[in-house]
Amino acid sequence: MILGIIPARGGSKGVPRKNIRVIFGKPLIAWSIEAAVASKKLDDFFVSTEDAEISEVARAYGAKVLERPAALATDEATTVSVLQNVLQRKPADTLVVLQPTSPIREAGLIDRCIERFQEVRPDNLATGFMCKSREYGTYDNLRRQDLKGFFYDDGNVYVLRKELVRSGRWTGRKIERFLIEGAQN
Repeated sequence: MILGIIPARGGSKGVPRKNIRVIFGKPLIAWSIEAAVASKKLDDFFVSTEDAEISEVARAYGAKVLERPAALATDEATTVSVLQNVLQRKPADTLVVLQPTSPIREAGLIDRCIERFQEVRPDNLATGFMCKSREYGTYDNLRRQDLKGFFYDDGNVYVLRKELVRSGRWTGRKIERFLIEGAQN
């Protein structure tokens, strides 16, 4: 079972009510819900939230809602703890996390990530790009193309094995980096 999860708590302090703020004509969370609905590889998906208004918006856009305990909707709660709660309530072998705060996904991205995950069989997979940014003052006039860079996970899609989540970990020993074509910094 491949289960999609869109974690969306209501108590954001940085941008209050961000998950339901309208972005280009629809609530922020709607973009991730629509991507999940379009996936052919997800067996099912849920929005995990403690917030009644987010639940209402999620259902209006075609999502099922998994009510999250208030203790898992705090600033201190981790995404892994939310996923552990999901696994206690919904059986799954693989979890696909779609953060509503990374709403722009090209068509088919979720399914390509799942296919790659099934092909390579890592502990976890994340989408991202090679970042060549450096803090000012940490390099001496190097050209950007000469910088090695590092993989920056962009928050679009995460795929995790249930065993990894149950152990309380976000990343395992075998990590797959799924480069978004054309994305670079």
